Amino acid sequence: MMPEGTEPKGTATDTVTGTVTTVGFLGPAGTFSEQAILRDPQLANSSHVPYGQTTEVLFAVDAGEVDFGVVPVENAIEGSVNAVIDTLAFDVNVLIQREVLEPVSLSLLTIPGTPVESIERLYAIPIAAAQCREWIRENLPNVKHVAANSNAEAAQLVAEGNDSRSAAIANDRAGHIYSLESAAAGIEDHKGNATRFVTLGRGHIPAPTGHDKTSIVVFQKSDEPGSLLAILQEFAARAINLSLLLSRPTKQSFGEYCFVLDLDGHISDPVVADCLLNLRAKQGAVKFLGSYPAASENGHEVRQQATSAMVEANKWMSELQGLIG
Repeated sequence: MMPEGTEPKGTATDTVTGTVTTVGFLGPAGTFSEQAILRDPQLANSSHVPYGQTTEVLFAVDAGEVDFGVVPVENAIEGSVNAVIDTLAFDVNVLIQREVLEPVSLSLLTIPGTPVESIERLYAIPIAAAQCREWIRENLPNVKHVAANSNAEAAQLVAEGNDSRSAAIANDRAGHIYSLESAAAGIEDHKGNATRFVTLGRGHIPAPTGHDKTSIVVFQKSDEPGSLLAILQEFAARAINLSLLLSRPTKQSFGEYCFVLDLDGHISDPVVADCLLNLRAKQGAVKFLGSYPAASENGHEVRQQATSAMVEANKWMSELQGLIG
C-alpha cells in the first residue's frame, strides 16, 4: 500500500491508459531525491509518492505500488549507498531506466535568529553529517548527533520542535519548505560534491542512445585465485570501460563476495552482449540491472575510441582470414 497522506504533485498522464504516472522517492518533501525528480522533465509532473526509507522505494517499484522510483546509488565523497546496492542485487527485480547527477550543497538550518554557538543538537542523516565532519568539528565540536531518515526529515524535526538549541543539516530547499533559516551555507567539506541517482522501473530496457551504461552483478562460480581477474579479462579483451567495480558480501557465508559493475555501452551493442554472454556461461550467475542513458560527459568519447579499436582489430582479423586456403 502507498503511504497515507500522499498527494499528487503533478499531472503526467499516460495517453493510452489515462493513468497518472507515480514516482516513489525518499521523503518527506525537500530531499535530494525529490530534487532529482524535479530535475527530470519526464518525472517532474508526475505524482510523487514519499517513503520513509530508501529501500522501501525499491520494494514499492518491485511490487507495482508505483510506476517508477528514484534512489541514490553513489555519492562522490562517501561512495556507494550499500543498502540500495544490496537491495538491487539480492531482493528485487527492477531495471534502471536512467541516471542523473544531482549537485549536493548542504546548509546548517535553524529556527530563525538562532546563533550557531547555542546549538546543542544536530539532526542529520549519517551520510550528510559525514560530508560535513570537518565543519562540525571546527564549529560544533560538542554537539549531540541525532539521526534522521532523510535531510528533509531532519529539517522537519527541527521546525516541529521549534527549539533554538537544535539544527539540521539539509539543502536550502528543505529550509524553505519548513521555514528554517540557513545559519551557515555550503558547510560540506569538499566542494563540487554530487550524488548519482537512478530511476527504476519494471520490465523495460530503454533504447540505446549512443551514450549508455550497463549495470550488472556477477557472482563468482568459485572462490579461487584469479577468479576476479577472469571476470575483468572479459571486459579488457573487448575494450569495454568499467566505471564502477564494487565487491559486496553475498550474505551466504563469510568471505563470499559478488561484484557490482557499471560498464560503458548498451546490451544491444554486440560487444557488450557478447561479454555478458561469456560471463554468464563461465561464471554461472549474472544479474542484469539495466542498460540506460549515462549522465557522464566523456562516456561517449571513450566508447567511440573503444569501438574504433575494435573495428580496426576486426578488419585486421578479416584480412588474415582472407589468406586462408
